[in-house]
Amino acid sequence: MSDSIFSDDFKAHPFWWDETPRPESDQAAPPEKTVVLVIGSGYTGLHCALETARGGMDTLVIDAQTSGWGCSSRNGGHVSGEIKPDYDELAGKYGADKAFDLVREARNALEWISEFVRAEDIHCNFIQCGRYHGAHNPRQFRRLVEIASNQPRGLEQPLRIVERKDQASEIDSDFYHGGLVIGSHCSIDPAKYHQGLLKVATDNGVRVVSLCQAVNIERISDGFRVTTSKGKIDAKKVVIATSGYTETVTPWQRRRLIPIGSYMLATEQLAPARVSELMPKDRVYSDTRKLVVYYRRSPDGTRILFGGRVSVFESDPVKSAPALRQEMLRIFPQLEDAKLSHAWMGFVGFTFDFLPHLGKQDGLYYAMGYCGSGICLASYFGNRLGMQVLGRDEGKIAFNDLKFQSRPLYTGKPWFLGAIVRYHQLRDRIV
Repeated sequence: MSDSIFSDDFKAHPFWWDETPRPESDQAAPPEKTVVLVIGSGYTGLHCALETARGGMDTLVIDAQTSGWGCSSRNGGHVSGEIKPDYDELAGKYGADKAFDLVREARNALEWISEFVRAEDIHCNFIQCGRYHGAHNPRQFRRLVEIASNQPRGLEQPLRIVERKDQASEIDSDFYHGGLVIGSHCSIDPAKYHQGLLKVATDNGVRVVSLCQAVNIERISDGFRVTTSKGKIDAKKVVIATSGYTETVTPWQRRRLIPIGSYMLATEQLAPARVSELMPKDRVYSDTRKLVVYYRRSPDGTRILFGGRVSVFESDPVKSAPALRQEMLRIFPQLEDAKLSHAWMGFVGFTFDFLPHLGKQDGLYYAMGYCGSGICLASYFGNRLGMQVLGRDEGKIAFNDLKFQSRPLYTGKPWFLGAIVRYHQLRDRIV
């Protein structure tokens, strides 16, 4: 690969897996009975299971892959506590009080995960680094100024406008027309976080069985019978925690989830001084385009980790890597000589209203659809869902009573994504 854009030691798997290999989870046959069965062993599933186990309920987690194989170990490690619609959009749809509650609840998730990582002593490079959110044109910069100047009362957070003439202090790039620093946002090593969470869960009595795919769920007199690739399991309560990897075994949830591929790459090791020159403050980075890109330094400061949505249906990260690399070079043309050491992808669970959802449908508990903000939202929602499984009122949150929308004729395969991507590509050029 020496003549290509890839390094000689290139790997088509997440950069995070080099230091945190796939966990050696229990792959034996699951028990025939349990009180709580959680389907999905990412952040949502493990946090829910941890809460129910600590509440005294026998809890089993199953996964079609190894634990955390999906986006919990594939994401970019940006921790925001934000939801896609802003306060004004939410107020127009739900009213001011509900909008306030939704935004505040999401911000609670950021505070909550910070305390959880500290309390459980999980070593995962969790840092409150702040975010630089770049404006891709002058109009978007004016919009960021408006946002920073008119925060809703009671929802203020540390925001700082950076003029274009001053942005070299934040990023060594001429691509942006200034930007916004959001001081509360954080970074994390997602695979280390998941591994630490997995240990906390199993230490508290949660059993996690890998390579155990749920293929059918049926009601029985005192709960559910779940048929898996490793046998049948009877459970009094069942939790669906699959988000972007939701399959036909739960068609109601699948019709409400839009799996969208998000792609990432890592550069080969670079001189730390070179990486620091590109990103002086070691923040997480994003911008105002609808076709999102997100990037940061690696935790050791020797690589650029860059992600975005560059393909509609392609699931081979090697084939998608050249297009994603070109997006990186639009921002950092200085990296033309840097080869790629890793490329990978995962499916983000989006929803039609761009909001996450949790609740109970046909007796099945669920939490999913984090729309790209899954690290702290999935963790927090999983914890709150666990409380709801236990019957605790404090588990109820503002997102519980939102209608979980679908669309006519939609069955879980987003045939419309191509047109949407092309529309946003055009929109990003002119808006």
